[in-house]
Amino acid sequence: EIRGHRRTYVGALPGRLIQAMKQAGTNNPVLLLDEVDKLGADVRGDPSAALLEVLDPEQNHNFRDHYLGVSFDLSKVMFIATANLPETIPPPLRDRMETLHLSGYAEEEKLAIAERYIIPKQITEAGLTANEIVIGRDVTRRIISEYTRESGLRGLEKLIAHLARRVARRVVEDGARAAANGTPAPARGPVIGPDEIPSYLGPPRFLPEERHRAPEVGTVNGLAWTPYGGEVLLVEAQTMAGKGSLILTGQLGDVMKESAQAALSFARAQALALGLNSEFYSGREIHIHVPAGGVPKDGPSAGVTMACALVSLLSGTPVRHDVAMTGELTLRGKVLPIGGLKEKLLAAARAGMGTVIIPAANAPELAEIPAYVTAKLSIRPVRTMDEVLEIALERPVGKKAATPAKGKGERALTRTGRETGGRA
Repeated sequence: EIRGHRRTYVGALPGRLIQAMKQAGTNNPVLLLDEVDKLGADVRGDPSAALLEVLDPEQNHNFRDHYLGVSFDLSKVMFIATANLPETIPPPLRDRMETLHLSGYAEEEKLAIAERYIIPKQITEAGLTANEIVIGRDVTRRIISEYTRESGLRGLEKLIAHLARRVARRVVEDGARAAANGTPAPARGPVIGPDEIPSYLGPPRFLPEERHRAPEVGTVNGLAWTPYGGEVLLVEAQTMAGKGSLILTGQLGDVMKESAQAALSFARAQALALGLNSEFYSGREIHIHVPAGGVPKDGPSAGVTMACALVSLLSGTPVRHDVAMTGELTLRGKVLPIGGLKEKLLAAARAGMGTVIIPAANAPELAEIPAYVTAKLSIRPVRTMDEVLEIALERPVGKKAATPAKGKGERALTRTGRETGGRA
C-alpha cells in the first residue's frame, strides 16, 4: 500500500502516496496519515519500515515506488499524522515527527460547538423545524456531563441526532394519530426539558463521583488524566492493628504503587517533624485504597495525594474537602511536575473544587488554561510537601513534636529543626 506493486503482478498499482499525488495533481500536496498508532506488523511486512522512508527528511527525496521503478521526490510533501496514543507509535518513526499535543475539548467548548453547529445540523437532518424542537443549553450541558465521556464530539453528535430522531418520530406519530381520529394534533411545546432526557436517551451513563461534603481524616481528592479528559479520584487511607505492612488496592499500576511506597517512606522519615510518634509504623497495617477498583489506574502524579492522606491519617488531622491536588513526591519532600494540567483543572472545576494544588514547575502552563476555568479555582503552586500540608489540612501538624520514646542517641526535633530533648 505504501511502496506499490511491481509490474510483474497482475493488477499492479502504484502505492497510495503516488496515487494521492496523482489525484491532487501536484508534487507538494498535504497528505494526512490517520491513526498511525494502529500500525501492525505481520509476515507480509512492517508498514513502519516503509513509512520511515517516507517521513525521514534525509531520505524521502529519493523514495522509490515499486510500480514506478524510479526515484520520486517526497521532500516537498507536507505529511500530517494523527494518533490517539503516541506511545504506541514505533520510536524510530516517532523520532522523525514533530509532535503537537492537542488536548480535548472543555465542557464550555463542547457547549459552544454544539449550539452553533451540531444542534442545527441534526435538527435539519431529522426533518424538524425550530417550531417542533428546541434544545436548550441546560439540556446540552446535561448530555455532555451525564451521557458522554470523551475528548472529542463524536458521541455528543450521535446523542443529539438520536434525540432529534426520537422527537421527529413523536411528531409524525401524533400527526398520524390525529389524522386517523379526525382530531387536531395535540399541542406539545417544542422545548425539551432536562427532566425529559432519560425518556429519550435512557438513564445517565456517567454519574458524578460522590464527593465527600465535609473534612475527613485520611481522605484526599486527587486529580488524574484520562484519554477522555480529567477525573477527580478519591484516595483513602486507613490503619489497623497488624504487622507493619502496606496494603494497596484499587487496581493500581506499578508507578502508583511506587508512589505509595515513596509517600510512606517520606512520612516515616519526617515523623518527628510532622508531629508523629517515631514508632507509629510498628504494630499496625496501613491500607491505601483508590475507589472504582475495576478501573486500572497508573501514572506519576499521585505521590503528593497519597502522602497527604497518610499524614492526615497518622496525625488525626482532617483534610479539607474542597481541595484537590496533583504532583509527584520525592523522598526528600519535593514536589515534581506532572502532565495533563489542563484536563485535571477542568475536572476540578467540574467537580466544584475551590482550591487546586499543583507543582510550581507547572505554573507557566497556567497561561494556556482558559480564563473561565481559572476563575472558578484558587490555584496554589507548591514546591515542597510542607506547603501542601499547610494548604490541605484543616489545622497545621507538627507545631509541637510528639513525645517519642527517647533512647540513646535520639533527639526530638520540631518542624523547624530545633532540638527539644534527648542527647546528640
